[in-house]
Amino acid sequence: MKNLLKLLSPFAPDQSGAVGVLYELGGLVVICDAGGCAGNICGFDEPRWFTKKSAVFSAGLRDMDAILGRDDKLIEKTARAVGQTQVKFTAVVGTPVPAVIATDYRALKRMAENKTSLPAICVDCTGTRLYDDGEERAYLELFRTFSTKEYETEKGKVGIIGCTPLASGYMTEKIFKGEYGNGAVTFGMGSGIEDISKAAQCEKNIVVSTGGIKAAQYLKQTYGIPYETDFPVTAAMQKVLEQDLSGKKVLAVHQQFAANKMRKLLKEKFDCTVDVATFFKLFDEFAQQGDEHLSDEEQLVRKVSEGGYDAVIIDSICNRALKGYRGELIDLPHFAVSGRLDENGGQVCLA
Repeated sequence: MKNLLKLLSPFAPDQSGAVGVLYELGGLVVICDAGGCAGNICGFDEPRWFTKKSAVFSAGLRDMDAILGRDDKLIEKTARAVGQTQVKFTAVVGTPVPAVIATDYRALKRMAENKTSLPAICVDCTGTRLYDDGEERAYLELFRTFSTKEYETEKGKVGIIGCTPLASGYMTEKIFKGEYGNGAVTFGMGSGIEDISKAAQCEKNIVVSTGGIKAAQYLKQTYGIPYETDFPVTAAMQKVLEQDLSGKKVLAVHQQFAANKMRKLLKEKFDCTVDVATFFKLFDEFAQQGDEHLSDEEQLVRKVSEGGYDAVIIDSICNRALKGYRGELIDLPHFAVSGRLDENGGQVCLA
């Protein structure tokens, strides 16, 4: 059965990706659910929950609220929460419940803005897509709503899009500033909604995960800001480079831009052959021959068994699906897959 995971844990869903983007921006984030999705996000998919405060709430929908679509109750709860917190905007993040009852997000947005007198966004998540889809939708809504003013370009200012813990394995912006300079603004990590509103000041944008591509394209079309893709050299990547992979055929499995960076590093050091595979978005313009999108664990097993790989670089939780593989398995954590951060709890800053 396509998309069935029998050995691997479920991957982080789209609502978790959306909340990961919004978490540090100073808004009131309402997860439109009965409580279960919010529990999963805060308990498993958002590591900053234990170190940084954020106004993330569950809508606490009862059965009849969901069945009858009582949007007025949701807005009343949101307004009460706004009155008890200091927030700069409100955001409603969808889950399977509003997806099933076809919630009108545009109406919710208007109702929230009228009731709270604050800007509002709605992120149309369904709980059936993966985290990078939720990140993509959240970033796009943020820039469309708040980045509406042109600014003079600020020399040396670089926007980093896609730097959430789910995609990068890091909880702070230090890894990105260490790689791209102190002028780097990491949208959604160590930044606020003011940085989103001044996105037009950036000289260029660097997209570090696939969830940020559409937002970067929007900023290019709107303000002419060029963008490129990259990923910082993490502690886990440096450990991979300690292996001798000279002359070997290697498969790197992660989100596309992290895997692409791993390929670049390996080719530079070992001059080996490297293919990329991912369970998440794969953009053709950033792929090479031999790269593949994986829809399920059976496709991963088939890719590994038929590809003739000497080594597979992958989150070690996936080893259980590759028990029959006789080559070398090298660990490269991916938080959205296993819930494992990079070294030192994802807070290390590499020199």
